[in-house]
Amino acid sequence: MSLSGDDLRKVALLARLRLSDHELDVLAPQLAQILEFVEQLGQLDTSGVEPMAHAVELSNVLAADEPQASLPREAALANAPQHDGECYRVPAVLGE
Repeated sequence: MSLSGDDLRKVALLARLRLSDHELDVLAPQLAQILEFVEQLGQLDTSGVEPMAHAVELSNVLAADEPQASLPREAALANAPQHDGECYRVPAVLGE
C-alpha cells in the first residue's frame, strides 16, 4: 500500500503532529512498512480464535469492596495550602 503526501499530511493532522516536508519524507517508508505488516495480519485466518480483552489472563485484579475507616479530617487537611478546619479553601472560580 502506498501513501500519497496528502495521506501522510492527513494522518499527521489527525495525530496532532506538525511535521515538516523532510520529516514526512523520512516517515513515509516507515509508515508504509507498518501498513504492509497490518495487511499481512489481515490475511490470517482467525475464525477459530476467541476474542480477548487483555493479552494476559487476569483474575481478581480489584481489591474487595469492603467498608473501612476513613482518613481523619486533620490528616486530610494537613498539607492543604488553605483550610478552615473542616474544608479545603480554594479561590472562587465563578465569583464570590
